[in-house]
Amino acid sequence: MEAIQAKDYQVVFGENGYSNLNAILKEKNYSILFVLVDSNTHEHCLAPFLQNIVTQTTIEIIEIDPGEEFKNLETCEGVWNVLSELNADRNSALINLGGGVVTDLGGFVACCFKRGIDFINIPTTLLAMVDASVGGKTGVDLGPLKNQIGIISNPELVLVDTHFLGTLSVEELRSGYAEMLKHGLISSEAYWNTVKQAKYTDFESLAELIRQSIAIKNEVVLEDPFEKNRRKSLNYGHTLGHAIESYFMESDQKERLLHGEAIAIGMILANYLSSELCSLPKSECDVISEAILAFYPSVEFTEKDIESIITLLKYDKKNSHGKVLFVLLNRIGEVVLNQEASNELIYNAFEYYKKLKKN
Repeated sequence: MEAIQAKDYQVVFGENGYSNLNAILKEKNYSILFVLVDSNTHEHCLAPFLQNIVTQTTIEIIEIDPGEEFKNLETCEGVWNVLSELNADRNSALINLGGGVVTDLGGFVACCFKRGIDFINIPTTLLAMVDASVGGKTGVDLGPLKNQIGIISNPELVLVDTHFLGTLSVEELRSGYAEMLKHGLISSEAYWNTVKQAKYTDFESLAELIRQSIAIKNEVVLEDPFEKNRRKSLNYGHTLGHAIESYFMESDQKERLLHGEAIAIGMILANYLSSELCSLPKSECDVISEAILAFYPSVEFTEKDIESIITLLKYDKKNSHGKVLFVLLNRIGEVVLNQEASNELIYNAFEYYKKLKKN
């Protein structure tokens, strides 16, 4: 599969990708290679990954706990301490082998350690392949607030090996698929129609869709690397989606939602807001929302839940001058940025979601 040229690095695929990786390791001649894993990727992904690596450089493994709740500065401090104890220097490199938590946190760790060492992303989840590992965003959460601390910095390479998808549960695959559905909505009706009809458990056909999804994101990032304008479109469904994810992560009474499950709800809510505030036809809003909902389980929201979620919106990174700003649609492939919505409209959006899931 042909590589994708991003800014200052490539996204490479499969067996050819390992050749690219080994060429970089030889060229750079790193002093020590550190591979960051969580306990899941340590067990399921590390051995096959190392079998494809050709290098004389010492390799050290650093393991962190799995899960969004460990994507924080405390975990970073633990990794920085291990790097120091194992004599990492500025000519070391960090290979992040894992999902979005590992690639986001690992990239941030590398950017800060000794004011910056090289890092390479090897995404092992569908979500990380199409979203987290591409585009240079690194960072961690601040309590339950998503991605509040971080920096934009590009890796030396991103290697996508779809064999790792076989280690995932159906729920994890479905979570990553939400970002692919989003890429369709913000880019083209053709891709949306393809991805909404595909099966995320069919890895053979999924491989090309993954490449297309990465290409869509890469095109946006190349035009607007620091999210001043068009890159905000990648946050479709994320304003409310992130608030929902944070609320469910923080609440003792709620079962955790995976990222994509929350973003799927966020996109349906954004569809409704688009039909009210922009020119997305109501009929098209319904068709799009029903297509998204077909992939994901229904979630109940009480009025108290919605009130708490709206409160969390003030922490969204797209906000400006105290205003909560939404990414909305005029139609598939035509995004409208920096839209405000009243709390009443947001409550109505949740009511729309509630009625939709009963149909």
